[in-house]
Amino acid sequence: MTLDELKTVAADAGLPSYGALQLADWLYRKKATSVDEMTNIAKAKRLLLDASCEVGAFPPAGEMKSADGTVKYLFRISSDRAVETVYIPDNERATLCVSSQAGCRMNCLFCMTGKQGFAANLTAGEIINQIQSVPEAKQLTNVVFMGMGEPFDNTDELFKALEIMTSDYGYGWSPKRITVSTVGIMKGLRRFLEESACHLAVSLHSPYPDERQSLIPAEKAYPATEIIRLLRQYDFSHQRRVSFEYIMFENKNDSPKHADALARLLNRLECRVNLIRFHAAPGVPLRSSSLQKMEQFRDALNARRIMCTIRASRGEDILAACGMLSTDKKNTGRKQSLFPYNEVYL
Repeated sequence: MTLDELKTVAADAGLPSYGALQLADWLYRKKATSVDEMTNIAKAKRLLLDASCEVGAFPPAGEMKSADGTVKYLFRISSDRAVETVYIPDNERATLCVSSQAGCRMNCLFCMTGKQGFAANLTAGEIINQIQSVPEAKQLTNVVFMGMGEPFDNTDELFKALEIMTSDYGYGWSPKRITVSTVGIMKGLRRFLEESACHLAVSLHSPYPDERQSLIPAEKAYPATEIIRLLRQYDFSHQRRVSFEYIMFENKNDSPKHADALARLLNRLECRVNLIRFHAAPGVPLRSSSLQKMEQFRDALNARRIMCTIRASRGEDILAACGMLSTDKKNTGRKQSLFPYNEVYL
């Protein structure tokens, strides 16, 4: 809950005027997992709170560890639904990739999450719980909303989570520690640009509309040209950063012609491009570009003054890399025996 919502809870329980701040302190600073732990609140009031509320903190139902140090956690959100969350350690950085939905409505061609369909929006509590309940919670330096789901398809709960993460009563994090990824749902994107200073990542994958639509069906409703036109109205030269995610597919979007068209599309927009290796998904007739082609593409964009980097792939051996998250065993294309948390897999 946000502070305003906690004020209502505190008032209903007959707590003093500062009761909401006490609750927020226990929830988001002390990371209490039960009302009974809130010892500076009178026992009678705690009994009232415990009867009407629950903290909502629960540990992962299972985990899988990669040879490269990446860890994928499974969180149950109901008896028949779950989401995956990925912890990525990298020298001084410790990034958590969190989910905003169980499944996804966007149905991008290359993404295993979309292939399992949409099941539910996560509540802000279920989003925050992923961050607070992983064993590495205290080490986190960054959170990216790049897990299961489209964040701007669950805007209200996303913004509640962002408020809790960045407000003084919550985590007190700098918005620079948080990145939200989207295919570009315009209503949510406009709200994000107006209300949030967190970083933004836009899934692009092709500078050509028809080609992008074959990869991201949402292009039909939310054309990349309109997304970029909107972004040009905002200043990205200071605190907030915008990046474009570009998965490289062999002989589809990795030619010099594509690099040139992308440079023209992004010309004079303060941004960066992240090139990502495609991770094979069952039933998807695409292959990843070679490292040589990715390097040539990167160099071509940098030569045109478009900052471009190649993102290191992490956790592929546990299906934790970009586009591989899925809680549907049918989507994995692997034998069940390879999954250490089979007993809780859906």
